[in-house]
Amino acid sequence: MCKPKVAVIGTGGTIASQGRGPLDTQDYASSGRPILTAAELVAGVPALAEVADVVPVPFANIPSTAIGWTEWRALLACIAETKAAHPDLAGIVVTHGTATLEETAYFLSLTLPDEMPVVITGAQRPFTALSSDAPMNLVDAVRVAADPQSRGLGVLVVLNDEVHAAREVTKTSTGRLQTFRSPDLGALGHVDADRVSLWRRPARLLPMAEHFDVRGIETPPRVDVTYSVAGGDGLAVRAFLDAGAQGIVAAAFAPGFTTPAERDALGVAIAAGCVVVLSSRAGSGRAFPTRRYGEQGFVSADNLNPQKARVLLMLALTRTRDRAAIAELFARA
Repeated sequence: MCKPKVAVIGTGGTIASQGRGPLDTQDYASSGRPILTAAELVAGVPALAEVADVVPVPFANIPSTAIGWTEWRALLACIAETKAAHPDLAGIVVTHGTATLEETAYFLSLTLPDEMPVVITGAQRPFTALSSDAPMNLVDAVRVAADPQSRGLGVLVVLNDEVHAAREVTKTSTGRLQTFRSPDLGALGHVDADRVSLWRRPARLLPMAEHFDVRGIETPPRVDVTYSVAGGDGLAVRAFLDAGAQGIVAAAFAPGFTTPAERDALGVAIAAGCVVVLSSRAGSGRAFPTRRYGEQGFVSADNLNPQKARVLLMLALTRTRDRAAIAELFARA
């Protein structure tokens, strides 16, 4: 029986990192050993050959803390080139550091132009660590990418035997293997020994016709995040505005309130033409669109966390500055 073909694009991160020895699970970034290339990573997991015909694709060997708009656009181009070079692909896996994995996944889910399965995976322990999660996460991701039922679900995130939607998942622990969770709604399914078991489809998927085309946008609109704390005086808001912010995401107190001083500063930003999106620092639940904040011009992030609200606002501002249109987008995407 012919095995499905899956491309593995390597971007670096912990999943491809090498420590000083099997017990080095913390300081491997300074081990002096190189990050594995996509080809080396695939070769290091012989079990991959049992589930798919895997094509390694080089991209970058960097920590995910170094990934942003420029790398996202380059990754989009790499995905497009990989599809063109291998028209018989069943799906694509992107290996990624966990620090910004959720942001890359959500960006791709809003910008990829077709329904081919794209699965993002990473690891909490480096490839060389005792009981590393890297090999199994990679195998699971390839299995999910190769599975026909993954088609049309948007970008998926697979770690720790779980399948999550890009929009919903977030990193919740610095070091535990079960770090990626979808706080409000839970996993889409699991990767079991006998099959990929999916239990639901994500309801919040932007239609393909509305996906963002960023190929010609080298510099994104500046969007910053301000974090509400007791006694916050709004100084950060004013600094962001002075720096040229076109959008600001407020990581507000749950369920979506700032300090009075922050609200005043954000009101000044709105009056100056900056789009302000109200998210929550709680990590779960919606930022409710209250009348008081709505009348002042705030846009609700719904239940997007601040870092993902920033991704969507950056993309939205490439298309429109109309607050009503952006608010409608946040209610659907």
